[in-house]
Amino acid sequence: FAVLAATAMAQLGKAPSVSVAPVPLVTAPRAAQTMVNLNFRVVSGFHINSNTPKSEFLIPTALKMDLPTDIILGKIDYPAGKDLTFPFSPDETLNVYSDDFTIAVAVHPLHAVVPGKYVMHGVLRYQACDNAQCFPPKTLPVSFEVKVVKEPAAATHNPAQSPHVHN
Repeated sequence: FAVLAATAMAQLGKAPSVSVAPVPLVTAPRAAQTMVNLNFRVVSGFHINSNTPKSEFLIPTALKMDLPTDIILGKIDYPAGKDLTFPFSPDETLNVYSDDFTIAVAVHPLHAVVPGKYVMHGVLRYQACDNAQCFPPKTLPVSFEVKVVKEPAAATHNPAQSPHVHN
């Protein structure tokens, strides 16, 4: 029994996971929207439901961000999933992510934000499956830094000089 328990625990340790690549420092001007790409990787041999699974009973992959005051979250742009069938449900097509995928998120510092570095925190909630079974949902912490800078000065436009000489 002890060997079976140890084997079961080892299998639990091999639970599927998703990782996120480090995000380089993002520079975002105040009062402008800046897109940030979050690059994820699903462990080989597993897939996760897309953001729009084909069944209401499947848990969608969802990114939730908790941004500092005066920085607004814009659109979250999820990639299209791949329609695949699996041995555990050969008559059902599932819409999934596997391997590498990117979620783009828009951050929009308001005009009142003091220029400086801010850390954006969030979580990616997903449910991973292999070809035989699905695992309990997990959350993956996601964070990146945004350097808020003053908006570029409005271009000043000098009216054309009169071609006439004024005396």
